[in-house]
Amino acid sequence: MGFKSDIEIAQEAKPQDIREIAKKLGLGEDDIELYGKYKAKVDYNLLKRDNGGRKSKLILTTAINPTPAGEGKTTTTIGVADGLAKLGENVLVALREPSLGPVFGVKGGAAGGGYAQVVPMEDINLHFTGDFHAIGAANNLLAAMLDNHIHQGNVLGIDSRTITWRRCVDMNDRQLRNIVDGLGARADGVVREDGFDITVASEVMAAFCLASDISDLKIRLGRIIVGYNFQGEPVTAEQLKANGAMAALLKDALKPNLVQTLEGTPAFVHGGPFANIAHGCNSVIATRMAMHFADYVVTEGGFGADLGAEKFLDIKCRMANLKPDAVIIVATVRALKYNGGVAKDQLNNENLEALEAGLPNLLKHVENITQVFKLPAVVAINEFPTDTKAEVELVRTKCQELGVNVALSQVWEKGGEGGIEVAKEIIRLTSEPNEFKFCYEDDVTIAEKINAIATKIYGADGVDFTPQAKKELDRLESLGFGKMPICMAKTQYSLTDDQTKLGRPTGFRITVRQLTVSAGAGFIVALTGQIMKMPGLPKVPAAEKIDVDENGVIAGLF
Repeated sequence: MGFKSDIEIAQEAKPQDIREIAKKLGLGEDDIELYGKYKAKVDYNLLKRDNGGRKSKLILTTAINPTPAGEGKTTTTIGVADGLAKLGENVLVALREPSLGPVFGVKGGAAGGGYAQVVPMEDINLHFTGDFHAIGAANNLLAAMLDNHIHQGNVLGIDSRTITWRRCVDMNDRQLRNIVDGLGARADGVVREDGFDITVASEVMAAFCLASDISDLKIRLGRIIVGYNFQGEPVTAEQLKANGAMAALLKDALKPNLVQTLEGTPAFVHGGPFANIAHGCNSVIATRMAMHFADYVVTEGGFGADLGAEKFLDIKCRMANLKPDAVIIVATVRALKYNGGVAKDQLNNENLEALEAGLPNLLKHVENITQVFKLPAVVAINEFPTDTKAEVELVRTKCQELGVNVALSQVWEKGGEGGIEVAKEIIRLTSEPNEFKFCYEDDVTIAEKINAIATKIYGADGVDFTPQAKKELDRLESLGFGKMPICMAKTQYSLTDDQTKLGRPTGFRITVRQLTVSAGAGFIVALTGQIMKMPGLPKVPAAEKIDVDENGVIAGLF
């Protein structure tokens, strides 16, 4: 049997009618809105329906810092959920929607892989149900109303040099990072510097994913700060009278999307903020709805545990009053050897010395989850055929020294059957109470919160603020935003703010170069390193390999 790509496996699958998947959740046809045969939206008002007092177990899947060797976090999330289903558990997956930027850029599709995927894979990776388009439209409506307000007389006295609200597009387009618009005649607007962010970095996306319902979303959108007036006071979307129309654009998008895994396990795929520049979690509404209908909910945070898991725990769980029951930390032997200095083309060879050198990256993430956040964890080794018994045993031994078990994940090859070992450990871990705590408390200063993340989670010696960041920090504190949690914008490739430093670096400091408030989302963004809110395409974009034939069959999406 020859090698099959992810898309070939997905296209060969025979998915169930989405109405049958809904039945597994106790939902009838009147409870869902069909988007064809295999996708549906579910009204979040069903959260008001009695579920018999179900006490759902919430499992977070995270990983080591990502490498070119691959880790397989989404694949593991899906496969473990299928494993729990095979063990007879009532389980639901809650994932983010993929952004078109990475789909056409470097990463390609983001619906899992091998025999652990959510389907319809092509739809999920491309336009899906139109949620991201709605978010982009709401973002750009606010931008249009802002510039129109200035053009029509600027009653609010907005200083165009202080405008912070940017337009967005869900594409990696570096050409749009910095632009000048309003050129032309007087009727064409006011000339000013502007720019685009990728849609998944928009504050509308963050507010959308943290909102509890449409009313809460409208309030959050109204709080968005678009810039400052000539007196230095913030100007909001509510003052521009934009938040009602923005919420109207998002009314249907706010309903979670129901799909299924290849094995028919129900899955919510909803929302998708980046984790290196936003908070990196699917919507609160989808997570709550999953916990309303299932006994086990397996979800994920973006990138490594220093970003996605930290933000899931410190931002999402804090705002939504969620308490996780266990954490899966995904790693591969190959990725750990890469962290230990092995070149990508040599990763198939046994190398215990390099593995031992790269293991501290995994161990740091394990320590963070179990010692900082006080949560039980299992390390899932996403198995490759080239892994040797000695390599796996070395990982197992080092993790057990920290009191954490290792379970092999073979979900890419075997689907849910390959996730049973991890699933059994999850059932064991979630049967006991835990002492979950945040990395920092609400009532400390912005600087103290950032320092706590940098020292406790990254292992830094401390934090340095540029003069601009210090000025912004003082301003945000004076405006009353000091109680908000922190969303760190940092490279995903390293525990530091320098993407070239792999493993578990020591003796470093984190430099915060800019601080901004996402008042609608409800957090402060601290930008470090060279992180930016509009990625670019690589030299050879994934888009070059994507095609569609005369029958409408898509190829090249992995």
